[in-house]
Amino acid sequence: MALLSGTAALAADLPVLGAPHPDRIDLQDAYSPVMHDIRAFHDHLLLPIIAAVTALVLLLLLWVMVRYNAAANKTPRKFTHNVLVEVIWTVIPVAILVVIAVPSFKLLYKQDVLPAIDMTVKATGNQWYWSYEYPDSDGISFDSNLVKKEEIKPGQTYLLSVDNPLVVPVDKNIRVIATAADVIHAYTVPAFGFKIDAVPGRLNEIWFRAEKPGIYYGQCSELCGKDHAYMPIEVHAMAQQDFDAWVASKKTASGGAAVIPAVETAPAAPAAEPAGGAPAKTR
Repeated sequence: MALLSGTAALAADLPVLGAPHPDRIDLQDAYSPVMHDIRAFHDHLLLPIIAAVTALVLLLLLWVMVRYNAAANKTPRKFTHNVLVEVIWTVIPVAILVVIAVPSFKLLYKQDVLPAIDMTVKATGNQWYWSYEYPDSDGISFDSNLVKKEEIKPGQTYLLSVDNPLVVPVDKNIRVIATAADVIHAYTVPAFGFKIDAVPGRLNEIWFRAEKPGIYYGQCSELCGKDHAYMPIEVHAMAQQDFDAWVASKKTASGGAAVIPAVETAPAAPAAEPAGGAPAKTR
């Protein structure tokens, strides 16, 4: 209980920044360098191109309907080819794709090529919860399960809040190593602009840097079984001194060992068993 109360005390001062809102249709606000670039790529390049192409196609359709309907064009023309038109409808789409490709390649490179890393965490997908390990912090490890609906506390959100969130320091380059213990999962936090497949037997990696202290939510983004909707991701980004205090509290609560003890909350809602029939355990 001391462990949970200490974590709750640290989280109490954190605002919820990365979360979906029922009245919005846009991308989530950006809180990492990669997500800022994704937002700029989407808002300032893709949307204008999409709007322009849609408007052009609509105008062409209206023009054809008015100019070439049976009443206005009683004698249809007999030609079947027009070289100029065929060149135009080939060259313009190719030019559009090139305009999109150049900045998208730069963005993909920024996402996939890791900068100098300050800390590494490992996320393992299970049916249906996440397990985390901190190899840089004396091997801290714990399971992260959905908070059941009847156990939701003020400030928590059903289907997004977990009992043991991932905790990271702000303004640090964090490497996420993702894998899975059973089937393919996908680890993603939209506000940080990253998504990576967690594949059994493989180690995939991605990186992010949280720019502001806060709480950020994500969910498994791969159809991984009947309780796919019940394995959310919750990330608490906090100042370095608060993160150091969190690490120290984990070691103190476990008598010097770096493993988080079992918590009182149930694994998931609805209750589910991982593949093989063994119940999910919290280390």
